[in-house]
Order: sequence, then structure tokens, then C-alpha cells
Amino acid sequence: MKQPYIAITGGIGSGKSYVCRLLAQRGIRVYDCDAAAKRLMRTSATLRSQLRQLVGPQVYRGCILQKRVLAEFLLASEENKQAVNDVVHPAVALDFMQSDYQWLESAILFDSGFQRRVPFARVVCVSAPEDVRVSRIMARDAICRERAMEWIHRQMPQEQVEAQSDFVILNDGIVPLEPQVDKLIRQLDSLPPPPAGSKVSNPRS
Repeated sequence: MKQPYIAITGGIGSGKSYVCRLLAQRGIRVYDCDAAAKRLMRTSATLRSQLRQLVGPQVYRGCILQKRVLAEFLLASEENKQAVNDVVHPAVALDFMQSDYQWLESAILFDSGFQRRVPFARVVCVSAPEDVRVSRIMARDAICRERAMEWIHRQMPQEQVEAQSDFVILNDGIVPLEPQVDKLIRQLDSLPPPPAGSKVSNPRS
């Protein structure tokens, strides 16, 4: 029987990718939603057909995705963005559930409503203070503070993500991460499946 699905989320600059690397060191493989979406848009004939119908035939040249065309369509309106999500996200959810992964990483799990596409038993939020997130984004992408703030504010507020999650890992660069990750794994291993809609204790408590 397949183990219950677990999602890990967190806003840009929270450091969830680093937490996923710590999980990998402990033998836990995490499915990367962004990488999967890019792969499926390249390899899935069904998804290519759906995107051609939605965006237009120019979105592919042969089997090669024209990223500029797709980006222009996405930026044209919120409706366009949602329409693409409604095509891509079901394909990603199905690919995940047909894989041998138990854990999934998505930065916009709640923003996009992806949590409704997969029956996740637990959601883990990786959190960090805004000033720490801004510094990380500026250093990583070589952008100004104002642009980093703009990217953060495009996503769901971190407090709302935390409130909808079952566990929170604080990645502020001060509180050690590895003990939190180890405690998370122990708690997940020891907890029975939760009743629908229930929450469980924070691993920091």
C-alpha cells in the first residue's frame, strides 16, 4: 500500500529547496513540481495538444516549447494564467500519483489550489522572516530589494500558508534546521492518519 502523500511548501526565499536536500540526505526523495511541469510540457503529447488549443499553435515549434510565447500568454491576464494552470496542474498531479514518490514540493501549493488535486495527508511549510527571504532572493538572483519584495508579495502571505499547514519548519538561519527536520520525520512516522480536515501539532512545539 502506498504511503500517505506529504506536501512541502513555502514562499520564494524561504529555503524549502535546502530543506528538501536535507530530506534527501535522510533517504526521502521529494517530487519537484516545477521540474515536472517543464518535463511534461516537453514530453507529453496530450499536454502539448492542450496547450496548442489554449495558447495557439505557435506555442510549440515541432515539439519544442516556445517559452516566450507561453510567458506572454501567462502575463496577459490572470484568466490566462489560471487556464494554463488548469491544463498543466492535473497532468502534474497525475504524474506524481503514478510515481513512486511520497513527498511533493510546490511553492504555490495553496495559491494555485494544487492541494485539492492530490489527497495530501500532511502539509509542511518552510518559513523564514521577510528580511531573510529578501536577502536570499537578492543574493541568488542578483536583483534589487524592490524587485525581491515584489516577487514575495505576488505569492500568498506566509502567515496564511502557515495557518493552512500541519507543520512549520523555521529556516531563519539561526535556529538549527537539522533537528527540526529529524523531529518532523519522527512525528510523521509516529502519527496515525488524521481525520479529514484535522490539524496536527507543530514540530517546533
